[in-house]
Amino acid sequence: MTLTPLQKRAERKARNHQGLDMNLVSLIDIFTILIFFLLSSATGVELLPSPKAVKLPESFADKSPKETIIVAVNAEEIIVDGRKVASVAEVMAAKGDLIPGLKAELDLLNSTRQVVLEKNKEQTKAITIMGDKDIPYQLLRKVMYTSARANFSDVSFAVRRKDA
Repeated sequence: MTLTPLQKRAERKARNHQGLDMNLVSLIDIFTILIFFLLSSATGVELLPSPKAVKLPESFADKSPKETIIVAVNAEEIIVDGRKVASVAEVMAAKGDLIPGLKAELDLLNSTRQVVLEKNKEQTKAITIMGDKDIPYQLLRKVMYTSARANFSDVSFAVRRKDA
């Protein structure tokens, strides 16, 4: 039985063809290293919640944000940890510097926060103000005054880090 050249070529190809073996051990090693890298790099990042209505000013900030009570101030409202406590129009129309809704909320938060270690006592008196870059200084002054009256002595301002 004689084979044609095409049949000989097909027979040689079938004889020399080897199945593809995948080594899954090396792929598992790569994915394990990737997962450890992602987990270790993601734990060091602390971000402040950023409401869409607040456009933060830019600065060359060196410090990372601390976990504190966050007061967000935009053109329409004042928000403490996600709860609206006052409207800006009412605050600006009021005569005094004290904002009653903000003071009541800060007093409530101050009374519910318990200090476990003595060294963390000062951190309970810390507050971060996320003020829109276009709010008037008079409004910012009222927020700072009310925070001081509620015994929050460590006031920080949130800014967006500007690249050098």
